[in-house]
Amino acid sequence: MRTAVVRVDVDPAGELTPAQLAEGVTALRTLADDSGVTVVDNNLAAMPRGRREAELLIGNASPADLTTVGVTLCAKAFGTEPVIGVVTYVSRGTDEDAHGVLAGFGLRGEIARIAGDDGYDILDVTLSKADMARIPESRVHTALEASTNCEIHIHLV
Repeated sequence: MRTAVVRVDVDPAGELTPAQLAEGVTALRTLADDSGVTVVDNNLAAMPRGRREAELLIGNASPADLTTVGVTLCAKAFGTEPVIGVVTYVSRGTDEDAHGVLAGFGLRGEIARIAGDDGYDILDVTLSKADMARIPESRVHTALEASTNCEIHIHLV
């Protein structure tokens, strides 16, 4: 299961007091628990205006659902009109992470994990030449390498 880190600016206008932010975080934790979402421990009151971002860990949801869930939970908890921030993914180095990277590029491929001689895994990734015509192979290679911490071998068929 891929886990997204969804960042949401809960106080874009910078109008909430430290007490209101603390109350909002408490409400957010309750709402998040009920939704299967984890709230990362952040001291929102200590953050400068314009950077009061709640970080939510949301598993196995589509990109559109991630932003909807994040904004909806924060709007209910803080009573503001939150703004979605950057969405990233937690990487555990799994084949699922590699498939998620491919999906992010709009690609599908086969992945085979092989134990390397030096103790590091090698991922053999088979992709369609037609699909790769629109994306530089180096971008895909770098993203796969970063998300899996493996040596990557891309084969085009």
